[in-house]
Amino acid sequence: MEDRKRLEAMVNEINTYQSQADVLNQQIESVKATISDLNTATETLETIKDKKDAETLVPIGAGSFIITEIKNTDEVIVGLGAGVAVKKKINSAQESVKDQKKDLEALLNKMMDDLKKLTDVIVRKTPEAEALIQKLEGTEQQ
Repeated sequence: MEDRKRLEAMVNEINTYQSQADVLNQQIESVKATISDLNTATETLETIKDKKDAETLVPIGAGSFIITEIKNTDEVIVGLGAGVAVKKKINSAQESVKDQKKDLEALLNKMMDDLKKLTDVIVRKTPEAEALIQKLEGTEQQ
């Protein structure tokens, strides 16, 4: 009976680690998507920098775009988070985007390290649980 309780505890522990890994994976994908958005912003800012009356495509939804002219390529509105945005000069906006990307890349690296640690624990504990299952199945058949 003690082995069965130990197995139940091990399975619960593995399931907890797996749930944590799943949540972390979702967060990693979200951070990667934000980094991708920042890369797009970086490219766009570089493209419009010092250009007068530049044309661009503006997404309007469902994979559709309109062609529009940018009247002011000296300043942009930059989101700071929590629904807050400020007007900045292009160079300052580029620095803000670069800093945000650097911070997110550091966070992504930490998250990836944490995920590896969780995965290592799962990989290490799973064979123990499987061996205990084999043991219990063997004793039940006798």
